[in-house]
Amino acid sequence: MTAPCVILDIGGVLELTPQTGWVQRWEERLQLAPGAVHERMSDVWQAGSVGSISEGEVHEQLATRLGLDAPQVEALMADAWAEYLGSPNEELIAYVRGLRGKCRLGILSNSFVGARERETALYRFDELVEEIVYSHELGIEKPDPRAFEAACAALGVQPESCLFIDDLAVNVEAARAVGMQAHLLEDNAGTIARIAAHVDAGLR
Repeated sequence: MTAPCVILDIGGVLELTPQTGWVQRWEERLQLAPGAVHERMSDVWQAGSVGSISEGEVHEQLATRLGLDAPQVEALMADAWAEYLGSPNEELIAYVRGLRGKCRLGILSNSFVGARERETALYRFDELVEEIVYSHELGIEKPDPRAFEAACAALGVQPESCLFIDDLAVNVEAARAVGMQAHLLEDNAGTIARIAAHVDAGLR
């Protein structure tokens, strides 16, 4: 019998990450037009999400492209990380913690250079699941099918034994396309019920 497997996203799932308005505040502070920060930095943000640039290089590009001094770069990135990291989804995390030993557990997250260190320090996701696959370490983002395949490979499981949980429909659809079961998180109660059904069915 193949043990059931649950793989979860982080942002919007294990972390609650509402927008904080940090970009708009910085654009006002720097007297930039609305949208200017992302327009100037979009390729850098993308590079950071697939690990083709280091944290230090991100900081250098911020200084160059936005005309920031070192303290401003640190302050801007602190605001960016505060939104990125959000707050823990305590109810879902507690439920997943209770699944240890009943099923295989993993994380698949579109991420950014520096995320593992910060999320480990804040939330100890490394103790919650067996394997964490980050896009900035893998070099591939969801919804690329290779990201889902890499998560299954890291856990040594077949896609059909896995339930994938994400808050974006495009990623849920992509997981199904590679043979996984998948659930779109809309609330904790529905998500916990779906995970419970998957785990119970796999243990029968």
